[in-house]
Amino acid sequence: MAHTHHHKKTAFWATTQCHYFLGIILFSLTFFLPVSQQVSQILDIIALLLSGYHVMIEGIVDTIKNTKANRKFTPNTHILMTLAALGAIILGESKEAALLIFIFAGAHFLEEYVAGKSKREITKLLEMNPTEARRVKSDGTVEVISVDQLQVGDRVQVQNGAQVPTDGTISEGAVSIDESTINGESIPREKTVGDPVFGATMNGNSTFTMTVTKNSEDTVFAKILKMVAQSQNNLSPTAAGIQKYEPVYVTAVLAIFILLLVSFPILFGWSWSDTFSRSLVFLVSASPCAIAVSAIPATLAGISNLARQGILFKGGSFLANFVNLKAIAFDKTGTLTQGKPKVVAYDLDSEFTAILPVVVAMEKQSNHPLATAIVAEFEQAEQPLSLEVTNRVGEGLSARYDNKLIQVAKPSVFDQVAVKWTTQRKSHESQGETVVYIAVDRQVVGFIAIQDVPQEQAISVINYLKKETIQSIMITGDAQLTGQAIGQAIGVDTILTNVLPDQKAANITTNKAKFGMIAMVGDGVNDAPALATADIGIAMGDGTDVAIETADVVLMKNNLTNIVKAHQVSKRLKRIVFQNILFSLVVVFFLVTMSLIGNLSVVAGVMAHEGSTIIVLLNSLRLLVPTKPV
Repeated sequence: MAHTHHHKKTAFWATTQCHYFLGIILFSLTFFLPVSQQVSQILDIIALLLSGYHVMIEGIVDTIKNTKANRKFTPNTHILMTLAALGAIILGESKEAALLIFIFAGAHFLEEYVAGKSKREITKLLEMNPTEARRVKSDGTVEVISVDQLQVGDRVQVQNGAQVPTDGTISEGAVSIDESTINGESIPREKTVGDPVFGATMNGNSTFTMTVTKNSEDTVFAKILKMVAQSQNNLSPTAAGIQKYEPVYVTAVLAIFILLLVSFPILFGWSWSDTFSRSLVFLVSASPCAIAVSAIPATLAGISNLARQGILFKGGSFLANFVNLKAIAFDKTGTLTQGKPKVVAYDLDSEFTAILPVVVAMEKQSNHPLATAIVAEFEQAEQPLSLEVTNRVGEGLSARYDNKLIQVAKPSVFDQVAVKWTTQRKSHESQGETVVYIAVDRQVVGFIAIQDVPQEQAISVINYLKKETIQSIMITGDAQLTGQAIGQAIGVDTILTNVLPDQKAANITTNKAKFGMIAMVGDGVNDAPALATADIGIAMGDGTDVAIETADVVLMKNNLTNIVKAHQVSKRLKRIVFQNILFSLVVVFFLVTMSLIGNLSVVAGVMAHEGSTIIVLLNSLRLLVPTKPV
């Protein structure tokens, strides 16, 4: 049903835009067609209705709907502009009336284009939710059932390469599980009996049995779905402000208009026609024509400017609010870091350097991210070797070469290790690096340290935030040592480690209360709740589709410096919009004053309005010029 409604709305806007341009073309022809003034006025009114009927209808319908909902008169600018145009027509100024509607309707189209009222789709996230499970029956046989039929305490078999159906603990087997959908980390976690597993994560190359500990609606992944869905209806602060103050302004103008109609004949003894004429001049003068275009074109120019630089904003309010951020929280992996582990250090006893090609040949037979990092680092040592490699889950690789047992494995695999290697291991692990030992005939002869390294731009971005007094927060599912090492190297203000997705969202809420308006930068499904909870969600362009769909801003090519560019443009936008609004209010005040003392005609009022509008638009277009780098 909602899908059909979306198509109907899209078709409606396409039709009204077509009518809008047809109206402008018809209006333009009146300047060249050899027709009488009466015919020209009729054509102006037709052009006005053709271009602005949707504005007028929306003004009337929304006013009625909002008045009923709020139980008090709640008009909007649309209805005020409709009355202003009608007043201009009554006074015989049809071209000015048409021009008012053209400008306001055009701004309305820009607003719809920029803000995009449609809710963010979460279809792809829903598709990732597990649907089937292999439940182990009491007689040992396996039955395939729907995930929502699972109950706490059920035993479930998870085959190699399959999706974990729900949250639970391992009861049989040792596995390597890709938990990137939950914790965002690129390195799979080795798990064995008693360890927790989470629904929607991916099993590696071993089959295991688990015991269900949560119902499907209570799993970590289900919480991600729920929080993202709930966050779709949150109003931006800018949208809330517009809704709050627009009816107040319009009501005040209408009240003054009626007051003038009633009081002028009594106070000044004016005739009805003179009173009506002056009151309509006031209505035209008070119409927020220039004010209506003070923000939208400037915002569109800023968005267009940033889009050319690979920074995509999904709504004008997000760009306007970017300058008001008091804190920015970053996911670690793939955001502040490159998201791919790299070899950062290694050492081998001098007499065993010749086994490096063997290590590379062994690792080439594994698809583990650590193996990929090792092969990439030592590819120059690669040689065509035929090896029979044994991969023990949770331990590492082993192979026979030249009648010797070669091992590349976790430090815990080895009982006796020389102090030299133990010291180096502890040193590197204290910096958050993952260490594997290289052994010959069970004697450790070297090590390789691997780590997901920071992005080159991360430090400069954090330094910029410090200069702008914006708090930087790193939120990661990594262990404390790893998180602290990366965070301190980059220079972030606050480092939060061992954080699950639902905790990320809670941390965003906590820091929002502490600092004020907050943004979240992430790239994975696990970041979706935090992206939706933050005032502004920022997704890295190379991240998951779900993160990009959930976010309000997308940084293409994982370029963190785009955050700086966006903030600089937002600062310019705030300054230019302030200039526009101040100038527009001064013009309105001047015109209203002149209309009340009787020294202003409708023609002069409309011309002054349109002149101020042109100035405001030209000032807004300055945002198309790229910001100079700081």
